[in-house]
Formats: sequence, C-alpha cells, structure tokens
Amino acid sequence: MRTHSKTPGLLVAVTLVVSLFMIAPIGLSVMAGLVNNYSVGIKSGLTLRWLTEVLDVYGSTVTWSLLLGLMCVVGNLLIGVPCAYALARSKSRAARAFEELLTLPVAVPGLATALALILTYGHMRDFRQSFGFILVGHMVFTLPFMVRAVSAAFQRHDLLAMEEAARTLGASFAQRFLGVLVPAVLPAIVAGSLMVFTLSVGEFNLTWMLHTPLTRTLPVGLADSYASMRIEIGSAYTLVFLIVILPVLWGLQAIGKIVEKHHGS
Repeated sequence: MRTHSKTPGLLVAVTLVVSLFMIAPIGLSVMAGLVNNYSVGIKSGLTLRWLTEVLDVYGSTVTWSLLLGLMCVVGNLLIGVPCAYALARSKSRAARAFEELLTLPVAVPGLATALALILTYGHMRDFRQSFGFILVGHMVFTLPFMVRAVSAAFQRHDLLAMEEAARTLGASFAQRFLGVLVPAVLPAIVAGSLMVFTLSVGEFNLTWMLHTPLTRTLPVGLADSYASMRIEIGSAYTLVFLIVILPVLWGLQAIGKIVEKHHGS
C-alpha cells in the first residue's frame, strides 16, 4: 500500500524533471532574444530590437511557411484521402507494395529525397526556383502520414457496413464517398491534417536542399540567422517561430477536439 501511495508523487516528480529539461533550453533561448547583450545577461536590459531586425530581414519566411503548410494540407487532402480509401479497400499485393513504397520518404533521410527531386526536376529552371518545388518536397514527405492515418479509419468494420448499405440503396460512389465515408472519418482527417501542417512548417533538412536565397522558410531562415548573425538574432528568431506556430497549432487542435466531440455525439 505504501508503494502505491508514493507512486503518484514519483510520477509527478519525473514529469516535472522531464518538462524542465525540455522547456528550460527554450526559455533560455527566448530570454537571449529579449536582452541587449546575451553575454551580460538580463542585466544589460530588455529590448525588442532583435525581434524588429528579424521581422525586417526574415519576415517573408513566416508568411511563406504558413502558406506552404496550408497548401501542403490541401494537397494531401486531395491526393491522400482518395489514396487512403483505395489502399483500405484493396486486397492485392500490389496495393501493399505501394503502401510500403509510400513510406520510403519517411525512412530515407530528407537530404536524399531532396537530391532525388533536384536530379529529376532541376532542369526545370522556373519550377526549381519557386516555392512550388519546396511544396512538392513537403508533400512527398508528409503524404504517408495522411494516408496511414485515414486508411486505418477507412478499414473500420462499421464503415464497410455503412458503405454497403448506401450502395444497396442506390447511392453512387461519389455520394457514398463524400456523403457517408468522409464525414465518418473526419476526426482522422483532421488529425492527419494537423500532423501534415506541423511537419511541413518545421521541416528543415529537405527544405534546406530545395530552397534558394529567394525561397526560404522559417526553419531555413532560423538556421541562416544562427550561422551568419549574433546569437541574439538567432534567439529572437526562435521567439518569432514560437509566436507564429504555437497559436496556429493550438487553433488546429481546438478544431480537432470540436470535430471529434461533434462526431462522437
């Protein structure tokens, strides 16, 4: 009995230690972006000068990262959801082999995937120098996450029965797919969309190979600021990253909870 009574306290202590271990570096980095001189510390005074410089130099990366993330979600919905349905309903070995191949961009390092894209499309100069090239790379990387999440939802036995009932009643494939199946797996689609958006906005390795000086994203700009400027600039960039991304993620999670609650009721 004494062991059980001490277990909750031990778990709380471990949780606090792990949280402190993860959050403390982020807090220190944020603080470094708000002081006049990091080597002196907070005694040098607080300032927003570094944030202003980051927005002046790298402000466009914020907009493009969010747009790329949203376009990546839209592309995954248009391609990934029908693909997930096809894989969920197919029993052929070819479908299983395709599903395994679909996960290769996740298993292979992002630099290798980016090099393959450059070798394939590098001769298309206008495309190579556009954000569309980065978008293709992000979709190749994130598509398996959307397909796996939604495909598992499509395989539920109750959905098979619902689809068969709709077919018996004379519903066309479009009516069954859009009117019955998609609403039934909406929580999985929202969860997959959240994962795709998060991965797209934070992707660095693949983007670093695909970007040009005029097509930088948030993570690439963050790396540039750390490499070429003083630490206060890089830390201020980290703060900008958190200010931009966290509210978006919280909003998407709130939408997911609303959809799941509505679906459950």
